Amino acid sequence: MILVTVGTEQFPFNRLMSWIQVMTKRGFISEEVVVQYGSSTTVPTGVKSYPLLAPEQFQALTKQARIIIGHCGEGTILLLSATAKPYILVPRSQKFKEHIDDHQIELAEALAQFNVPIAWSPGDLVRFLALPRIVPVTLISATTICARLHDRFK
Repeated sequence: MILVTVGTEQFPFNRLMSWIQVMTKRGFISEEVVVQYGSSTTVPTGVKSYPLLAPEQFQALTKQARIIIGHCGEGTILLLSATAKPYILVPRSQKFKEHIDDHQIELAEALAQFNVPIAWSPGDLVRFLALPRIVPVTLISATTICARLHDRFK
């Protein structure tokens, strides 16, 4: 099972929802998909979908999931790095009205330097699903990322 989560952000993440729809329709994903779609107004068909998940429900699904696709929010990153499951992050973009700024893109760029899987396009997701990998965010890398972001926004 693949779990897709967009968090509880007030902005829709229709771009990711559209990617999941295309990937299931075209057969790039053939297994069960569970989507937590938050405020998204586009929801993929043919998947189990929930606007929100209770914490215990989310934890149960992360344990069941083979792969997790999540937005690049700080809370999601912390939760996913503790799961010991392959995960890939998709950053929200201000350009698509998915957030008020591009901090998720900036965080994704910093995480990518530590080989954390980031999907910038549907093709990145397809490649990751074909060869999933676990890359933990260690305390050292998290500290380095925070320092780089801090320096950038002084």
